Amino acid sequence: MVIASRDFRALRLDRISRDFGHMHALRDVSLTVQRGEFVALLGPSGCGKSTALNCIAGLLQPTGGEIWLDEQRIDEIGPEDRGFGMVFQNYALFPHMSVRRNIGFGLTTQRRPKSEIAQRVEEALALVRLQAHGDKLPGQLSGGQQQRVAIARAIVVAPPLVLMDEPLSNLDAKLRLEMRAEIRRIHGMLGSATIYVTHDQEEALSLADRIVVLIDGRTRQIGTPEELYRNPADADVAEFMGYRNLVRSRAEQSPDGVAVQIAGARVEGTPIGTVGTAATVAIRPDDLYPAGDGPIEAVVEIAEYHGRDFYTVGRGADGTELFFRSPVRVSAGETVRLAAAKERVLVYPAAL
Repeated sequence: MVIASRDFRALRLDRISRDFGHMHALRDVSLTVQRGEFVALLGPSGCGKSTALNCIAGLLQPTGGEIWLDEQRIDEIGPEDRGFGMVFQNYALFPHMSVRRNIGFGLTTQRRPKSEIAQRVEEALALVRLQAHGDKLPGQLSGGQQQRVAIARAIVVAPPLVLMDEPLSNLDAKLRLEMRAEIRRIHGMLGSATIYVTHDQEEALSLADRIVVLIDGRTRQIGTPEELYRNPADADVAEFMGYRNLVRSRAEQSPDGVAVQIAGARVEGTPIGTVGTAATVAIRPDDLYPAGDGPIEAVVEIAEYHGRDFYTVGRGADGTELFFRSPVRVSAGETVRLAAAKERVLVYPAAL
């Protein structure tokens, strides 16, 4: 394969900020992305992740900080001079152009020789497995195929960095899974760096080498998928990483760590940081399960069958809503006892 990213060592964001009037969309975001790395920007809507990507692409000018590609400062130059590939949420294909012409558009604007354009377009088509569709119009393709065309257009210019802004959000569940694998495969073959914006924590966990969690325009945690999945830095990050059970509680020290109250029951947990008497307890639904000797009593309100198990909502005696999974059938109105391993009951200092 001839297509390969242009050589570089690292992209560096140094305290990047972006204001829109009195609104602070980004505040002092710092990040270094190494060549070959796949980094996901993860966070809820309005957290600043797309703003950060647009600042990197050159579509927005930061109001503070600097962006460097190796020794070159790039936040002061236009997007066309940065040479990055961009994949948009809505594909942004030209409907009147064939797949081949769409893919080769960037090379055409660079005034590359026709023979080079033709060769590189064919290589890109092969990379995204669309060799048989080169003469079709975008409207003749499925959503997944159109997204592959958009990816081919981004990579055909051999960018040092590929930027993807929620590229799978318009696809159905099956296509999303297929395209995840394709994006990771293509990333590995190119050797470029990829920065990928998503609000889907499962997508970020499955694709990224590192995840950057942004909340309210600030970086809240940077780490590997395993680190963020098992050890969120605070209760806000835990909530976004799927710890749906977030319970305000009283905490006290115990011989094994810390004990908290959940739905009127005493439960052993693992402290994250310095925990006083006021605490927030975080437990994933996957980690809370029915057990005959479980300390927490709850009445089942909703039980949804998900194939391998039941996703269930229960209510504790004190009104606490609890989300858990059950490998055996449970029904609305049934009383169950619940348990969780101490290391999966994360106890954070209560937010002020």
